[in-house]
Amino acid sequence: MLVQIGLVALLVLAYAIAMRLSSTAIHSVGLRRSLNDLRVSLISKMINLALTAVFIFSLCVVLGVGYGQLAVFFSSVFAVVGVALFAQWSILSNITASLIIFFGFPYRVGDWIKVVDKDEEILGQIHEISTFHVIITRLTGDTVTYPNSMMLQKAVIRFRDEQEAKRHSQLLKEVVEDDNTVTGKSKN
Repeated sequence: MLVQIGLVALLVLAYAIAMRLSSTAIHSVGLRRSLNDLRVSLISKMINLALTAVFIFSLCVVLGVGYGQLAVFFSSVFAVVGVALFAQWSILSNITASLIIFFGFPYRVGDWIKVVDKDEEILGQIHEISTFHVIITRLTGDTVTYPNSMMLQKAVIRFRDEQEAKRHSQLLKEVVEDDNTVTGKSKN
């Protein structure tokens, strides 16, 4: 009994330290990269949720809850979550992409970018990066909501400032007009 109490105390201490270290690390990454406080908070909550799940599992093992009981409980939870995520797999991929974007995306809010997409030109300024999507405000003032998972799959060009983005957009328009003139296509 004393061993269990000691292990529970040790687990609680390890959990508290892990929560503090992860929170500090995430906030320092956020400050170093000048990220939005809301975005830092969302990432911190996701990491804390994962740490809490590991803590609860470890606590159950230390308290002597049988593996059979844990297996039934966790398999039931995973079955329900699995069905929900299978139905909406894009949600899971966007959340995962959000974590990758937080730690490894070379662009941040305020940067002028172009997402290289064959269907449509998406050129503008990053307005917000959230859990599920990146919001880009175009030169025309329109807003584009682009999924995080797609941001990782497409090439992204970063411009120094708005003027360089406008020059690039104008050059593209001239190239398209020249191409239409050569091929005989009209705008109508």
